[in-house]
Amino acid sequence: MALVLIKFTLILFTLLYFFLILYLLKGWLRINTFISKKRTFTTKVSILIAARDEEENIKGTIEALLAQDYPKELLEIIIVDDHSSDKTADIIKSYATEGVRLLSLNESKGLNSYKKKAITNAINLSTGELMVATDADCQMGARWLSTIVCLYEEEKPFLISSPVIYFKDDSTFKKLQTLEFLYLIGLGAATIGNQRASTCNGANLAYKKEVFLELGGFQGIDDLASGDDELFLHKVAEKYPEKIAFCKAKDAVVYTEAKETLSAFISQRKRWASKSTHYKKKSIIILGVSVWLFNVILLLSTIVAVFNPQLWGFVSICLAAKIIVELVFMSQMTEFANRSSLLFYLPFLSVLHIIYLIYIGIAGNSGKYQWKGRMVR
Repeated sequence: MALVLIKFTLILFTLLYFFLILYLLKGWLRINTFISKKRTFTTKVSILIAARDEEENIKGTIEALLAQDYPKELLEIIIVDDHSSDKTADIIKSYATEGVRLLSLNESKGLNSYKKKAITNAINLSTGELMVATDADCQMGARWLSTIVCLYEEEKPFLISSPVIYFKDDSTFKKLQTLEFLYLIGLGAATIGNQRASTCNGANLAYKKEVFLELGGFQGIDDLASGDDELFLHKVAEKYPEKIAFCKAKDAVVYTEAKETLSAFISQRKRWASKSTHYKKKSIIILGVSVWLFNVILLLSTIVAVFNPQLWGFVSICLAAKIIVELVFMSQMTEFANRSSLLFYLPFLSVLHIIYLIYIGIAGNSGKYQWKGRMVR
């Protein structure tokens, strides 16, 4: 009887996962590839960056922003130094004559989310209509900003999520991160395509200042270290679900680097996962819990199969179904990112991801973790 129950549960959750990924594929395909042809713009844009101890990266990011083909008179760059202990502030100051504005956090009282405070301060002092957030360790092509603004002026969304891709993946560990990260970016894009926005990335996020202020900014979510992207997306989606767009354009990609070490990777993913405790929309919670349970059931079934060979056939079929449907979805994502060669690693990652997802689901929702030299929750 127990064996029958295990088989039924495993098959049920495998089917649910299989059709979920196909649903995500549908959402991705629903989004038309955006081609920017506009050359005349009217939107004043404020680029926002919160930086902490980024002396090795911030110069390259600023140079990439200054190289944008967007009209200079319609652009301001505001970088907030978050109590850096290195030369980050000095490097930012050196670009003052080129229009880069430096703000400094001087908080005497400890906060759990310095980044949200930094972004809020920047927005309050900004003069732009469209806020465009990125990170201090990112690179982008010269048409990045004009592509996003073109979408904004043509389609009039209130929030635009755009792709973030890892580059310089010169090791197997980094290649696996790139592939896994593409899955997350695809997930966010697909849910927007299905008009059920669930996730985005703050390294490439644009929104109207008017809407940010109308919704109270980060009020209500400002006690969590992370969430300046996803949790604000949820606030916009709750009131304006039809006003969210994904900029499916290669020119709109922001590039960043994968983590060098496993500990840094785990710390980052725990921080990202911690946002889930603040999700309010039941459908997003059910989605996350269902995927986590599928992986738990698949792992437990594999363990049981070690002692009961009758289960091996069912476990093998369900694992194969997982790999195949992920391969179909990820073929779209890797093609978009010009990383189709990474599909070679997918079967291995698909198996490894089972254990990883179970662990992160638990670790990211319990206790504290280190981020930027601070202990946060």
